[in-house]
Amino acid sequence: MDVQFEHEKLKEWFLAEKRELPWRNNPDPYAVWISEVMLQQTQVAVVLPYFLRWMELFPTIPALASASLDEVIKAWEGLGYYSRARNLHEGARYLVAHFEGQLPSDEEQLAKIKGLGPYTIGAILSFAFHQKKAAVDGNVLRVLARYFQIEEDIAKASTVKKIRALTESFLPDEEPWIVGEALIELGATVCQRKAQCGECPLQAGCRSFRHGLVDQLPIKSRAAKTEHLYRAVAVIQSAGYFLVKRGKKGEIMSDLYEFPFFETARDGMTPQQLQRHINSQFGLSVKAGQSLPSVEHGFTRYQARLDPVIFACAHRLAVPDLEWLDVEALKQRAFSSGHRRIFQGLQALIDG
Repeated sequence: MDVQFEHEKLKEWFLAEKRELPWRNNPDPYAVWISEVMLQQTQVAVVLPYFLRWMELFPTIPALASASLDEVIKAWEGLGYYSRARNLHEGARYLVAHFEGQLPSDEEQLAKIKGLGPYTIGAILSFAFHQKKAAVDGNVLRVLARYFQIEEDIAKASTVKKIRALTESFLPDEEPWIVGEALIELGATVCQRKAQCGECPLQAGCRSFRHGLVDQLPIKSRAAKTEHLYRAVAVIQSAGYFLVKRGKKGEIMSDLYEFPFFETARDGMTPQQLQRHINSQFGLSVKAGQSLPSVEHGFTRYQARLDPVIFACAHRLAVPDLEWLDVEALKQRAFSSGHRRIFQGLQALIDG
């Protein structure tokens, strides 16, 4: 394949048009690591406040390593894909134990850190250590699949590997990291799903533009079909305490708190039916109270509707795998996004 690439045009465009982002102002290896992990599956506008708060809470790798997992998960609350936060915490502890709390500049050593895949490793080596390494994310895949008219499925590992090798073959020897970051920026702001070809500095050399194929590329196989779930949520209170469950290791909601819930059919469950489930499953005598607004909650390939009902419980009995916490303690816990919204509604009700 002819790999002629218009580096200078892209570089000139990037230096003039790039967004001002906090991790660009300080390309410290730790800041690059955190920002790149946060940006996986998450838009820049969402990441910005989380990144700034994270760097205040955990300004260094040793600071992150010394924090508790609960503190780390709480700081991540709302970003989703919580395995990213757990891996960052575990990775920080590994770096303190083996590298004096610093990220190594060696690809083989970086690969030993939990959660670091080819893209993040490439980003750290390129943006933080200025090595001639490709950082190929979804934006870069889209840009280069169009530019070189690559008619292969970018969801396949073989295609990603091919485009990564292609990228490293045309990166310039001088300041390759600028071109690498410019590719990501171009995909994020111009060569989007609906391409703005009139604003693209690479239009003249783009094969798919020349052949009228921009709207057909890249080729990407469809994700798994969304599965709908319906859950009756029991918000059980007793003398200011609420019954909650912390997700176990290996579960989708690992380390996140949720109110007890029961799977239902699409038409839901009446408060009386939910009350009987509570009595039989938890051995608690409860009385149904107010229903809270339903909450739509999306996670991985699921879309769940949560139907919460408040119940009063006279006696705060121990329930296996559940715990009673008061409101102040709950404020310090990280909830799954749907249950956090239920808790916020509950707080508003309590505050009147």
